[in-house]
Amino acid sequence: MGTMNREIIRIDEEKCDGCGLCVPNCAEGAIRIVDGKARIVADKYCDGLGACLGHCPQGALSIEVREAEAFDEQAVEELLAADQARAGDDAADLRGRPKGHGGEGCPSAGLMTMNPCLQANVPRVQKGGENADGQSGSLLTHWPVQIRLVPPDAPFLQGANLLLTADCTAVALPDYHTNWLSGRTVLMGCSKFDDAELYVQRLAELFRRNRFQSVTVLEMEVPCCANMSRIVSEAIRRSATDLSFERVVVARQGHVLTREMAAPFTAA
Repeated sequence: MGTMNREIIRIDEEKCDGCGLCVPNCAEGAIRIVDGKARIVADKYCDGLGACLGHCPQGALSIEVREAEAFDEQAVEELLAADQARAGDDAADLRGRPKGHGGEGCPSAGLMTMNPCLQANVPRVQKGGENADGQSGSLLTHWPVQIRLVPPDAPFLQGANLLLTADCTAVALPDYHTNWLSGRTVLMGCSKFDDAELYVQRLAELFRRNRFQSVTVLEMEVPCCANMSRIVSEAIRRSATDLSFERVVVARQGHVLTREMAAPFTAA
C-alpha cells in the first residue's frame, strides 16, 4: 500500500514501564510488549485513532504525524485471526490433544490433580506439616499452574477458591504455601512479559465457565505488576459475571502492604 504522512501512535520508551495495559486496549493488536517495552508491531496495524491513549498510567502514548505505512484493515484481521489460532493451540497443548499435525501436545502440560505433598507425597509427615527433615511440604494440588496452560474446563477449577499469582510474589512471600496456597487453586503468570490480551481472553472464559467461591489476586508493589489486577478486572467485565476479588499487594521485602476488595462488576 505504500507510505504516507498520517497520524500514528508514538510510544515514549523512557516513560514506558512495560505494564502492558495498552495491549488489551488496542483493538487492532498493533501493540505488544517486547523486551519489557510497549512497541508497535508494524505501522500497518495501527489506525492512529488513539483508543489506547487513556490507558497508559505513565503517559507514554501520544499521537504523532509522520511518514508511515498505510493502515491495512485486512492485515489486522489476519493478525487477530493468527492470535486466536495461537490461543487455541495453547488450549490444545494443555489438554494433551494433537495440534493439527498429528503429534501429541506437550506432556508437561497434561492436566493432573494430586494430593498436596504435605498430606501424601512427603515421607513420614510430622505434626505441623513437616517431614522428617524438618521441612514443610508442598500444598500444590494440581498441574499445570501457568494461566496460558490451564484450560477453562479443567476439573480442578470448578467451585475453587482461585489464587491468581503474579510470578514474583511466590518468591517474595516466605509463607506462600502455608498462608496463601493452602485451600486454593493457583494460576500464575507475568503481566509484564506475557501477552496481556491472551490473559484477558483466557480468564474471561474461565470466569464464565466456573463458579468460583472466591478470587484472590497476589501482585508485587512494583508498577508493572499492578497490571495483573487490571487484567482480572477486564476479564470479569468481559465475562459478564457478578464477581469481585481481593487484591493483595506484596512488598519486595516479603510482607503484605495492602489487602482490599475490588468492586464487583454486575452482569448485564
